[in-house]
Amino acid sequence: MDIARIALNRHTCKAYDPTRKIPAAQVEQLKTLLRCSPSSINSQPWHFIIAASDAGKARIAKAAQQGAYAANGPKILNASHVVVFCARTTMDDAHLASLLAQEDADGRYPTPENKVAQNKGRSFYTGLHRYDFKDTQHWMEKQVYLALGTLLLGAAALEIDATPIEGFDQRILNEELGLREQGLTSVVIAALGYRSAEDFNADLPKSRFPMEQVISEL
Repeated sequence: MDIARIALNRHTCKAYDPTRKIPAAQVEQLKTLLRCSPSSINSQPWHFIIAASDAGKARIAKAAQQGAYAANGPKILNASHVVVFCARTTMDDAHLASLLAQEDADGRYPTPENKVAQNKGRSFYTGLHRYDFKDTQHWMEKQVYLALGTLLLGAAALEIDATPIEGFDQRILNEELGLREQGLTSVVIAALGYRSAEDFNADLPKSRFPMEQVISEL
């Protein structure tokens, strides 16, 4: 696979063909990418809500129908699938215990000592963000963006168009989906599907700073 070619050819889709749907097998692949995305200390501080029905997409689009956000409404409504990336609102002890139990069940710990060491290391870093840096929410949201990047590149590899969307009213979406009650908050949205003829961005050349300007080698 020429992964550089994929990066060069992908673009942010500006308009979707509402008649084209992502095949179910590929949707399952995208779901696996989300579930297996990397996160700091395997914290997995996220939840992903996927809408494929018109009704589901319409609920999400309520947060992108006014003012500067209005241009994103049609992308959400016309895409095949839409993913709402949510972050937890707390990194509490119950979540840490659940992580440790899942890792244990999945065979991550050859010995009890390995399990104790992992718990100690993870507790150190979560405590650092909770009590010293006091940036737990920001830290968790950064992990969510790792999942977004994983999804975007994976979608491009499957020749699926995508649009990362920060332009929406988080308050409206959180309320519409009852996220706060679930201990979650919306962070970013990704629309997925296939471009329409109105996608002007598809024919524009990609523009990035030169390699030597953005990469240094030691």
